[in-house]
Amino acid sequence: MSIADPLLSTERTQEMRASQHWRDKTILDFFDQAVAEHGDKTAVIAYYKERGRKESKTYQELADLSDRLAAGLLKRGINKGDIVSYQLPNWWEFVVVYLACMRVGAISNPLMPIFREKELSYMLDFAESKLLFGLDSFRGFDHASMLNGIQRNLRKLEHVCILAESGLEPYMVTSVSASNRAEFERRKLQPNDVFLLMYTSGTTGNPKGVMHTSNTHEYPARKFIERSAFTSNEAVFMGSPTAHMTGLMYGVSVPFMTGSTSVILDQWNADTAWKIIKDEQIAYTMGATPFLADLSDSDMRESCNHDAFRLFVCGGAPVPPALGRRAAESLNVNLVTVWGMTEMSAVTTTLLTDDEAKVFETDGCPFKGTQVRVIDNKGKKVQHGVEGLLQTRGAGNFVGYLKRPEAYDTDDDGWFETGDLAKIVHQTYIRITGRSKDIIIRGGENIPVALVENALYRHPAVQDTAIVAKPDERLGERGCCFITLRDAQSLDIETMKKYLDEEGISKSYWPEYLQILEMMPRTASGKTQKFKLRDMTKKL
Repeated sequence: MSIADPLLSTERTQEMRASQHWRDKTILDFFDQAVAEHGDKTAVIAYYKERGRKESKTYQELADLSDRLAAGLLKRGINKGDIVSYQLPNWWEFVVVYLACMRVGAISNPLMPIFREKELSYMLDFAESKLLFGLDSFRGFDHASMLNGIQRNLRKLEHVCILAESGLEPYMVTSVSASNRAEFERRKLQPNDVFLLMYTSGTTGNPKGVMHTSNTHEYPARKFIERSAFTSNEAVFMGSPTAHMTGLMYGVSVPFMTGSTSVILDQWNADTAWKIIKDEQIAYTMGATPFLADLSDSDMRESCNHDAFRLFVCGGAPVPPALGRRAAESLNVNLVTVWGMTEMSAVTTTLLTDDEAKVFETDGCPFKGTQVRVIDNKGKKVQHGVEGLLQTRGAGNFVGYLKRPEAYDTDDDGWFETGDLAKIVHQTYIRITGRSKDIIIRGGENIPVALVENALYRHPAVQDTAIVAKPDERLGERGCCFITLRDAQSLDIETMKKYLDEEGISKSYWPEYLQILEMMPRTASGKTQKFKLRDMTKKL
């Protein structure tokens, strides 16, 4: 029996099926349909920056490769419901592992390539991952040594498969047998089985494992396809990591569902992205605010933009109105803003027909089948235009956190506490105004503040520390660290970064500003007044 049991009531299932918000079709069903209808069509084009080349695979080639790998998973004892983790960049190999996991009924657990020992050890151990696919090296880092070292301390991690020169080939069978295919059929995932586990950062320092079924994953993808008018004849470019919900859903699952071509890039570079947009005749892309800002500011914009490039979907953090207006004008595209979470992917988007006030100053309206509301601290709905706590419920809401049912934050009526502050505007649209959760969103990525703070508290010079968000036009937010020192001690930002590196904290989590205080602002009960620290960042 799998450790990933969904929190899914009979009432919710019946309601979602009756309303047809759930179509009871898995992502693998969509892929198999695409293979049957146009197997010779290019499914994925992967750009490898360090290799200086691109590689493409048709739908039929992906099917053959993923089936061979799926049979290899059977040989390694992977059972239905086992969690298979993979720390891979935007390569076609990532897509093959994703498909192979679904084929054998395993639960996919993509992990960001930026994660290092501390995060990975926790995530793999907590998920009881049986097998891990990882890198030999990437961006100058020796992943193989790190992963092999981690395995020695994790008794349930039976296999670490390192992709070197021969890629996935050593872990595949030569040919798939009839008995293999019979086993695939026996293990077939049902639409309400957990098929995806993605970690998200919380306020406690330990990430939470978000569980999704094909029904909860497919619904927002389908609604997005409808709103964006995306067709099988268009190509999508994905520069966001496919190990993140944005990259996985809109760069992999959505193209499978439409039978279109996905073009993926393993290391973000705006000039390279523009060349890809031109060469591959990209129709749309999706990413956080930094991607939008970088494309707008690139010198390649004028020479590479084209009429087929019609849509940029921007999410991960509220888009500064000034940046949105500037980008939409300079790129000459439709800008669609989106709000969502790993827990339910996209919840609201603006529409292609919206006026400027909605596009540039809101975070969209909910899909049909999804509801949002804003309440006060007593649980009462507030008037439109008044800030409060944002809640949502609907067909895309996840089915629980792995091993943490108490953290579900969903009431008996299905309302999920997002942790965001918002206000309702234009009758049905939302505008995110802040967060009650103690995280920073830098370039669309959540930074678990408590994890970094806890590491800094272990530094011998640090008496007290608090990290808050400093607004940034390009990245949305950057981390600003405030510290009080022990007597006769000192600390500068470079020493702090070196220490965090030694502690195994991912570089993307490191604060980018450091301020030394004589005394931390606190309430009478001793709680740090982070709102005062946030005010201080405006003067930096």
